[in-house]
Amino acid sequence: MGQSSVQSSRVWERARRQHGVVTKEQLLDLGLNADAITYRLARGRLHPIHRAVYAVGRPDLTRLGRWSAAVLACSPDALLSHTSAAALWGLCQVEGSEVEVSVPYRRPKRHAGIRAHRRARLAADDHAEHERIPVTSPACTLVDIASRLDPDELGAAINGADRLELVDPEGLRLYLEGLGRRPGVGVIRRILDRRMFRLTDSELERRFLRLVRGAGLSRPLTQQRVNGFRVDFCWPDLGLVVETDGLRYHRTPAQQTRDRIRDQAHTAAGLVPLRFTHAQVKYGP
Repeated sequence: MGQSSVQSSRVWERARRQHGVVTKEQLLDLGLNADAITYRLARGRLHPIHRAVYAVGRPDLTRLGRWSAAVLACSPDALLSHTSAAALWGLCQVEGSEVEVSVPYRRPKRHAGIRAHRRARLAADDHAEHERIPVTSPACTLVDIASRLDPDELGAAINGADRLELVDPEGLRLYLEGLGRRPGVGVIRRILDRRMFRLTDSELERRFLRLVRGAGLSRPLTQQRVNGFRVDFCWPDLGLVVETDGLRYHRTPAQQTRDRIRDQAHTAAGLVPLRFTHAQVKYGP
């Protein structure tokens, strides 16, 4: 195999790892000189995407390719960030027309189609990689997009991060502790505070009984043993059992399994089990 063929093979291999794109610096490192790059551009083997960033073989890029090209165009330590990072992680699809990238310290270069953010500091925990693209960590990404989403959208993104096992709410709260007054911290903390609290037994009972009266139901029995389990509220005459869950985000897999067994036991006995969170009792009556 000739030298040119070896170089081409190496270029294709690098491009495959980067979703179809390479940089001029990488091409030079692979042994191509300026004339060889110019030749490949003229022959349609390389296609300019951003300054000194090329698509290999054909100009059409996948979404991953566009993200990869944007990160490579900005700097060696750039990270996909904000709404673009949220889309890559699968947290939300509220993405603008520009690819968003964060660059630590230095003033980012301007590129068409890229919105570059200069970051004074990105800690090691803020750096991640997903689909072979350098990207801000899920926790960092949630903070970055928090002020752009409405509370329901942000809550869904937090739930999504937990469901995808990217960062759980306890880990997210811990991450917030070191960020001070950074934009986005306050709104995430308020969402977590609203969903990660537990009413006292007496306060829960008072609030829930007000809902019962408002619904025109009779007063339930409380803290009774039903089918071998202690339940929060039950109506024997209606065949209804209500359980209330506090600290919704703290439910471990083992706890969730026990909850399912309880509900299944009540259903098998002909009862209707309903389950509400403390947040629903307080905030969503």
